Amino acid sequence: MKTDILQNKVFSKAELYDITQEIKQNGIRLGFQQVGIADTDLGEAEERFEKWLAEGCHGDMDYLSRHGKKRSRPERLVPGTVRVISARMDYWPTISTNTKKNLSNPEKAYISRYALGRDYHKVLRKRLRQLATSIETQIGNFGYRVFVDSAPVLEKPIAQKAGLGWIGKHTNIINPKAGSLFFLGELYTNLPLPIDKPIMDHCGSCSACIDVCPTQAIVAPYKLDARRCISYLTIELKGSIPVELRPGIGNRIFGCDDCQLVCPWNKFAKASEEKDFIPRQNLAQVTLIELFSWSEAYWDKKTKGSALRRAGYEGWLRNLAVALGNAPTTNEILSALKEKKYHTSELVREHVLWALTQHESSKNEI
Repeated sequence: MKTDILQNKVFSKAELYDITQEIKQNGIRLGFQQVGIADTDLGEAEERFEKWLAEGCHGDMDYLSRHGKKRSRPERLVPGTVRVISARMDYWPTISTNTKKNLSNPEKAYISRYALGRDYHKVLRKRLRQLATSIETQIGNFGYRVFVDSAPVLEKPIAQKAGLGWIGKHTNIINPKAGSLFFLGELYTNLPLPIDKPIMDHCGSCSACIDVCPTQAIVAPYKLDARRCISYLTIELKGSIPVELRPGIGNRIFGCDDCQLVCPWNKFAKASEEKDFIPRQNLAQVTLIELFSWSEAYWDKKTKGSALRRAGYEGWLRNLAVALGNAPTTNEILSALKEKKYHTSELVREHVLWALTQHESSKNEI
């Protein structure tokens, strides 16, 4: 928490209301589509989260269990916190990404739409700091700390309490006027701002997201088993992808959008005008073979400033090998796989050999 906090200032209810309205207006000016205020009572979310952890649904993401109650009790993470300013920013690119066409073409690489542009952590963190600066300009020094998916924070329950949307059956936040294709960021603060009202759940009897999941990762309404989720398998998992889940990955080499693409509320999703989220390196159209040919040095250059770096180069090749194993058998694909049959990485070799095995029934002799 930034020091020199409030300097014993006391604000009236009217002043706090005016401060809140100014915060929200400045948030919009800085490129957020909505800003809300939540208190720090996350008791219900804490219970659900701890049960989820106990069931092992977090897989190898051990960091999720390292901080005790700090994740669900903001004042323990940042002493003095009494409110959380939650903000959302749309990321769907204005430039057509031919999403469905890309996803249905097994020779093309599908990358989750949020990762096509600049790393969102950098974009949102900068804007939230600017928002904090605007508050300081308004009232003077105050206590705050910025978070963007980078610390033990229950961002979705906070966003729900702040009135940004409800947590859908796919466990993403859904806004009734904007769908779910947006990022979240937070300002923990000691300002006793008036809080917003949560939005009621409007998923109803719909099960589209559950039904469409390629690996059946949504094991029950509002419950995601990360160990089966393609986003986890292609980004967070650092080891071998379970063999039984590889066919379901299809051509998805970094993340998965299926549960959001099918959600009826995303008919209200707004295209982002944020230049930082414009697709880079032709990633919305590129083929699997082209990406598989990237050397580590070239990958390092091409993914600079991108969320794609999260998977690492070894994970990148692993994911591409699986996707190539799921692609139609062609001489070009077989040749690309054979080139890395003896790769220095055991992890890559394993997945390349699996991919080649998938093509054994073809007329091409391996």
